[in-house]
This record gives sequence, C-alpha cells and structure tokens, in this order.
Amino acid sequence: MVRRGGGSAGSTDGREPPRRAQEPEVPADPEEAARNLCLRLLTGTPRTRGQLAEAMRRKGIPEDAAEKVLSRFEDVGLIDDRAFADAWVESRHRGRGLARRALARELRVRGVDSELVDRAVGQLDPDREEATARELVDRKLRATRGLDRERRVRRLAGMLARKGYSEGLALRVVRRALEEEGEDPEFLQEHLPD
Repeated sequence: MVRRGGGSAGSTDGREPPRRAQEPEVPADPEEAARNLCLRLLTGTPRTRGQLAEAMRRKGIPEDAAEKVLSRFEDVGLIDDRAFADAWVESRHRGRGLARRALARELRVRGVDSELVDRAVGQLDPDREEATARELVDRKLRATRGLDRERRVRRLAGMLARKGYSEGLALRVVRRALEEEGEDPEFLQEHLPD
C-alpha cells in the first residue's frame, strides 16, 4: 500500500526513491568473506581458481584477501586446476563426445592455465578421439537416411565440427561410415577427399 502525502525521507509523493545500482559492499573481514564464498561455491561442484577469483571480484573482495585465500585453498587441496582439467576432459569427452579443441576452449573459459589445458587435452589419445567421432556418426547416421548424399555429409560433418573435431577427421570418419553403409565410393571420393 502506498501512502500519499506523508511520504518517506527523500520522497514527497509517498513513493520510494528509485534504486541505484549498488557497488559491491566490501565486507568487514575480507578474508573471512572470501573463505565463506569459496566454501559455498565449492560445496556443489569443483571450481577452478579462475572461477573463484572472478566470483570474489564480483563480490568486491579485495584482491590481496582473495589471493591469500585462493593460495591457502590450493595448499590444502580444495582447489586443484590440474585435477579439474583432467576430470573435465575425461567427463566431457566420454559424456558429450567433445574433441580436444572444444575441451580446450571450455577449460580456458573456466580460467584454467594454458599449460594445464594443453596437458589435459594432450592425454586424449588421437585413436580414442577418432573412435568417439565414429560412434557419434554411427548414432546420427540412421537419422539422416532418406536425405540426399550431400545433405547427409553436411549434417554429419557439421555435427562433428560443432563438437570440436577438425574438418579432416570429420570428413574421413563420415566418408568411412557412408562407404560401409553402401554409398557410392566414387561420389564420396569426389566430395570427401582423404
């Protein structure tokens, strides 16, 4: 209910003054606030040092307090970007079929150091990556039956490209799958070079 006439401080017509965007409030004990925020964020799911640092920055926690807490959490093993990257690569490759390029992009977005990213995605065996690409194509192959050949190739290769597979690998896997299905090898040779 809005009162008319009496108003509140700063308003003569009884309405509340417009709200302004508030700056993040600096906590009384920044290290305690940083610890609490990190513990809360780490409760549900593992996070990278970069993700936690960004969350603290958004909350207005001073950089020196954030750095001290992040270093302590790393020392005791609550933050481990190397383990995070390894688990991420394994999980996202197995679960979603993502290739090295897509996995590296996701890890970089989460603030993982480039050296750790390269090490984690480097553990993904090229033969395993190709086998995963083939499994993805095999699953999608049935759904593309009835489409003209060029459209099938575009759909299958496009699906692999969106998952981070190189064009060469995608076309090679699609060609092999279509040949095994009985597609004309001459057409495939023309349109999908090795």
